[in-house]
Amino acid sequence: MTGRFWEEKSLWQMSRNEWEALCDGCGKCCLHKLEDDASGEVYYTNVACRYLDEHNCRCKAYSERKIQVPDCICLSVEDIDAFDWLPATCAYRLLASGQTLPQWHPLLSGSSESIHKAGISVQGKVLSEAYVHPDGMDEHIVHWVN
Repeated sequence: MTGRFWEEKSLWQMSRNEWEALCDGCGKCCLHKLEDDASGEVYYTNVACRYLDEHNCRCKAYSERKIQVPDCICLSVEDIDAFDWLPATCAYRLLASGQTLPQWHPLLSGSSESIHKAGISVQGKVLSEAYVHPDGMDEHIVHWVN
């Protein structure tokens, strides 16, 4: 990867490594979400996939995530029109809508810790799905996800 590739290329032009580098490591995509059938509105919970490392906010089974969790969503440029479920701070969503990366993004800050220091990640804010009954997810809806 060279320079500020995200400013020089469209999401469609990025290599696989560049695409992966856009992930800021917030962990929000690994939270269970509930969708209102009537309105289509998506609600985030503070319940994380069992494979989310709650300290570094990265998947512990990333290369095998579709095997371990068959309904895990793997982001793809082909799904760009459906990125509205991602948090407003997500680099994929920001770049897809023509916005820039925030200063705390690791590609700009040079540190994977900057997202945690900025309070954007789920670090210290979630619990594993192993401790929550699936029927009780609505009790874990949160409003801190931006």
